[in-house]
Amino acid sequence: MARTDFEYIVLGLGGIGSAAAYWLSRRFKDAVLGLEQFELGHVRGESQDHSRIIRLSYHRPDYVEFAKLAYRAWAQVEEDAGEQLVLVTGGLDLGPRKSAIPLEGYMDAMQACDVSFEHLDAATIMRRWPQFRIDDTIHGVYQERSGIAMAARANAAHQRMARQHGATLRERSGVTDIRTVEGEFEVLAGETPYRCRKLVIAAGPWTNEALAHFGMHLPLEVTKEQVTYFASSDVDVFAPGRFPVWIWMDDPSFYGMPVFGERGPKAAQDAGGKPVDPDTRSFEPDEDNLARLTAFLERYIPSMLGPAIYTKTCLYTLTPDRDFVIDSIAGHPNAVVAIGAGHAFKFSSVIGKTLAELVADGKTEAGISGFGLRRPILREANPQKTYMV
Repeated sequence: MARTDFEYIVLGLGGIGSAAAYWLSRRFKDAVLGLEQFELGHVRGESQDHSRIIRLSYHRPDYVEFAKLAYRAWAQVEEDAGEQLVLVTGGLDLGPRKSAIPLEGYMDAMQACDVSFEHLDAATIMRRWPQFRIDDTIHGVYQERSGIAMAARANAAHQRMARQHGATLRERSGVTDIRTVEGEFEVLAGETPYRCRKLVIAAGPWTNEALAHFGMHLPLEVTKEQVTYFASSDVDVFAPGRFPVWIWMDDPSFYGMPVFGERGPKAAQDAGGKPVDPDTRSFEPDEDNLARLTAFLERYIPSMLGPAIYTKTCLYTLTPDRDFVIDSIAGHPNAVVAIGAGHAFKFSSVIGKTLAELVADGKTEAGISGFGLRRPILREANPQKTYMV
């Protein structure tokens, strides 16, 4: 008979949940169960595809310090798994000198955290990377440690190593009920009731469904986003080492990566998608979204364009301030939850590690005071949304 009693249960095995199962299993071995409603590695959520940007360049010191911990966490996973999960390419944040996302805040935050960077004018940017076509109204910030977090590979590594450390991971096990029973949690997945003493919720777009069992509802918005790989006619100049990861810091915001995983570079609009229901959303590309991206690239990086190799959709689970949630649930100190707010994959391993510390020890040394579940904006019924980060 299959085991149903565990010390720890993790709900959701995307980027953050797989990381939480991994970090818990390093300490607690076979006391860990991970439950995933779909198959492992599915593309219905937020955490697959070949690549995500990883960077130290952030708009607040707490994010910069947390990003430092993210690099350390990935290094530990790489050592444990025996494979590379982060590719350093260097990263360029660029945009108008008068912008909806001012670069000055990023420079101030990095300086406060002793992170080196270069402030570049347009001429210097084009000298280093002639793929860009910009004028003197544009400037940029270059940080040498930015690069690619290998999303699908990292998820698989977390899952594989969690199992090697003793965790049980069960796919196609959608949760239909969570109850407290005699000071423990009973989690009903399919027709199987599981018991645990401590619970981690990393349910992404399905977070509110999980929190409803605790009488909670957060003002989250789930949007359908997309990325496109282009068969550039000059693909060699977009190879890692010749081209950085980049983010256009304005509204709308765009981002892109050198060639990795496909035979062409990748680009997208950030938070450019429409609200959807994660259970009924389509997987068809949004042609208006693609048109905005194409127009941007035609103006600023024309040699990146070519026939679309393909456009892939994913979801964002957005908090109204676009800050993470990493916290325990009020009244349930043995239950913790994380929400990535559409920019968490680079942090996914350290968020998983932090969740493991919170649920196991009741504390963490990571600076997460800005990511609390009880912050005022999460209590508002119709909060003002700010999706630029």
